[in-house]
Amino acid sequence: MSDALLAGYDAVLFDLDGTVYHGSQVIEGAPEAVGAVREQGAAVRYVTNNASKAPADVVAHLRSLGLDAAVDEVHTSAQAAAAVLGERLPAGAHVLVVGTDSLAAEVAAAGLGTVRKVDDDVAAVVQGHSPETGWADLAEAALAIRAGALWVACNVDATLPTERGLLPGNGSMVAALRTATDTEPVVAGKPQPLLFETAARSADSNRPLVVGDRLDTDIAGAVAAGMDVLAVLSGVATPTGLLTAIPAERPTHLAADLTALTQRAEDLKIGPRPGWEIVTGDVLTVRGSGDTLDLLRALCHAAWASGVTEVRAEGDAAEAALTGLRLA
Repeated sequence: MSDALLAGYDAVLFDLDGTVYHGSQVIEGAPEAVGAVREQGAAVRYVTNNASKAPADVVAHLRSLGLDAAVDEVHTSAQAAAAVLGERLPAGAHVLVVGTDSLAAEVAAAGLGTVRKVDDDVAAVVQGHSPETGWADLAEAALAIRAGALWVACNVDATLPTERGLLPGNGSMVAALRTATDTEPVVAGKPQPLLFETAARSADSNRPLVVGDRLDTDIAGAVAAGMDVLAVLSGVATPTGLLTAIPAERPTHLAADLTALTQRAEDLKIGPRPGWEIVTGDVLTVRGSGDTLDLLRALCHAAWASGVTEVRAEGDAAEAALTGLRLA
């Protein structure tokens, strides 16, 4: 397995929602893929923008799904937000928490006070995902932000992949406060590189690989941190989104899901692929036949190099492949 993708790295940093699991359902093959990383001798880290659970709870959830995990392998956006607040506020400063009790605990562990309603001493607002967040919570936060409190968002993911489909994420609640206050938050989690950098340092990694499903957080955060990234189509990312991705959101490798870690690295790279010819002009003309994901890798390479994203097919095989990718 010396030519496998995972063999080229000393740590693999996994996103969770949409990459390892969908809510209470594990993505098929995930336990085996993570096990293969450990067998290779590489470190495993779980890096999540979901701030609703404490690391110990994340570990319990992973273990219930058949994945090996330890608390020191989990890095959450709640921890990142607490670190940002700790750097910017004096010890004991009051932080209004919009989120779960586990988020409040992370803030308290940073030496800060936590409140749920505005008082005269509120210096900051921290906002993380919680299914219990309601209008009253947002109202308190809006008052504090309008009064000048520092606003830190754990993440701005608009949606959250679950076993039922995409549901509103923390970014949707952040958008409500952004509209109500005309203010932009400081974002602590992905796409900021802090989470990935912290996870890599904790593993003493010199060459980490990020695996994630969301272009504007997982891939963008990895690019910002200068790390290679495998984008997977098991969550939010779509072929159209990949084809039109801006430079800051372009992965180095592409696969259907994380089980591709044991496949040949060369087969997963974005670039020209056997069987497919992409002719660049006013549109990208596809000729040939072969693996559908190989076509997407080749199309991304051509689109990113040329700036052309409109696609057409020549031949039945190419037409069928584009239809399969929902690009036709």
